[in-house]
Amino acid sequence: AADAVGLGCCPISAVREHSERVSELFELPPRVIPVAGMCVGWPAAENNVSPRLSLATTLHENRYTEDDLARSIDAFDHRRASTHALTPRDPARWGTSGSYGWSEDKARQFGVPQCLGFGAYVRKQGFRLE
Repeated sequence: AADAVGLGCCPISAVREHSERVSELFELPPRVIPVAGMCVGWPAAENNVSPRLSLATTLHENRYTEDDLARSIDAFDHRRASTHALTPRDPARWGTSGSYGWSEDKARQFGVPQCLGFGAYVRKQGFRLE
């Protein structure tokens, strides 16, 4: 819908790292938890849409299967790199890689603990996870 009227948009998942502050800013009531944000606006320049994993890779019907998962992710890494090359994340920690793609980037990203206070925040908002 945004694209149809010339707007660009981008999800902001880092909201989870700052959920308590976002809650304060927007005066969110108990049992409301921000988990993502969305930026919407008129782009300053034309950009390519960032490729996504295929539905065949991410959707599992009736049962989970990894039958073609490695090949699908490898193909996605190559397809995405052709339009959206990534700078290696934290090479001092992780070293260098001959072929650095999306899957390597995500492995590095989630190899470091994130959202450490999120569980405590969720409980503070009135949810019990036990």
